[in-house]
Parts: sequence; C-alpha cells; structure tokens
Amino acid sequence: MKKTRAVGIQFAALPYRMAGRKVEILLITSRETRRWVIPKGWPIKRLSPPDGAAKEAAEEAGIIGDIEPSPIGSYRYLKRTKTEEAMPVQVIVFPLKVSGQHDLWKEQGQRDHRWFRSARAAALVIEPNLKRLIREFGKARAVRLFRPPAALQRWLRPQS
Repeated sequence: MKKTRAVGIQFAALPYRMAGRKVEILLITSRETRRWVIPKGWPIKRLSPPDGAAKEAAEEAGIIGDIEPSPIGSYRYLKRTKTEEAMPVQVIVFPLKVSGQHDLWKEQGQRDHRWFRSARAAALVIEPNLKRLIREFGKARAVRLFRPPAALQRWLRPQS
C-alpha cells in the first residue's frame, strides 16, 4: 500500500499598493534559492490565519498595513525539508494593503524585496496558481475608468 503524505498548511500575505490606477505587488526572495515569492509561514499559535500572514510579512519584508480577513485563494508548492525531502504545502493567501515599512526587521539582509506591477510579478513567480492569483488580483483591483459603449457615447454627446 502506498504511503500517503501529509500536506502542510501555510499562510501568506500578498502585499500590494496602488501606483496611480495600477496595482503593484511586493515580492521577496526566498533565503535559499533566491527565487521571487510572497511572505508566508506556518501557523502561529494564538494568531488568526490573516494575522499570522501579516506577522510573516513584517518579519520577512518589514512591511505593515491592513490585512484582509478573507483569503483570495491558495496555491501549492513543494517545500524542501531539512532532510531534503519534498513536502507538499498548501498556501492560503490574504491581501495586505501596505502602508509602510519598518526601518529594521527580523530577516532584513537575508532577502531582497522589490515592487513590481502585478503582471510582471505574476511572470516572476514560479508556482502556476500563484501566478494566476497575482494576475487576477491585479486585474480585479486596478482602477478602471468607465468608458461607455460607442452607441451610448453617441447618445450622450450633445446634439448640434
């Protein structure tokens, strides 16, 4: 009989800000592989999942802001354990509207961080479902100016 593997659960913050009408996402590098990721971590005792995600964002990127109580989705990845085994992990993602950054934070100097437009951020991450989450989030949160259909525009124009 095949042994079933447990799936770990982590909570992540999707740090964002508005740059004009566009959404920008803050990505950080992982400590070991240096690939672009979002702040995430294991559940923290006595903290709700969104508060745990916000705490991870503060520790990994020094950012603060308003974390939303409802997740926007999830993605999976394989986490390398200390024994070099790959453990599947489900990551639940909560949007975090960034309002500032601390001068000093726990993992400062261990990771790089950088703001990207949402489409570019989506292109830089490896996990397919995280790509999709970032892309959809950027499209949904971008400020769009209402442009009426052509027929309605003609009707709205003053008659000469």
